[in-house]
Amino acid sequence: MGDTQDWAAGPGAAERARSVLAAAWSCGVTADGAREEYVGAHTVTEDGGVLLDVPEDSALVTAALCAPRGEPSAVLEFADAAPVPVRDRIRARVWLAGWFAPAGGGPLLFRPTRVVLRRASGAVLVDLAEFAAARPDPLAAAEARLLTHLADAHPDAVERLTRLVRPESLHAATRVTPLAVDRHGLTLRIERVRAHGDVRLAFHTPADDVTQLTERMHALLAQASAAACPRALQRQRADGDG
Repeated sequence: MGDTQDWAAGPGAAERARSVLAAAWSCGVTADGAREEYVGAHTVTEDGGVLLDVPEDSALVTAALCAPRGEPSAVLEFADAAPVPVRDRIRARVWLAGWFAPAGGGPLLFRPTRVVLRRASGAVLVDLAEFAAARPDPLAAAEARLLTHLADAHPDAVERLTRLVRPESLHAATRVTPLAVDRHGLTLRIERVRAHGDVRLAFHTPADDVTQLTERMHALLAQASAAACPRALQRQRADGDG
């Protein structure tokens, strides 16, 4: 099921792709017909290159040394998984096609020549110059901790935030869970028995750090407190009490 509410301001494709790379812990690499998975082995350079620590006997080393320079010789795949348990937990995927080169006798340096970002709305080809110039969302590294804390420690706050969601978007909802947060806003996942949809609650101004995020969340909660409780949730509670 698609979005159930108008989509508010969010990160562009280049920033989103850089955020996925910055937060991802694992990386899948396909080179010379073989695929290898690496965990905790990559870092991202300032201009969007990927440094990958691989064993000396890895097939990637051979691929890096033997592939024609400048021609795509490998594909890197990064998955962005929601930190809280929800349906369709993969929120986005990023594929980088490009070539490897040794980096000073240490890790292999991967230079992308093509970047593709796939989200629920579809796949988009990311401009290489924009990808190199983009920076990850400032909340990307802290997002998992922040969302887990919100879901586990403050379910009452999540329920209060549903007052900002259109009542029709909450029809037949069985659970509402925080799905994502970035400097522009918070995304809620609305689950139903056989379907789900996502709604986005925009901040009044972007948050550049966790301190500012706390202020933006308090502003949303204050706005929600002044709103009426959605009839859909009122009916659910009444049915549950019965």
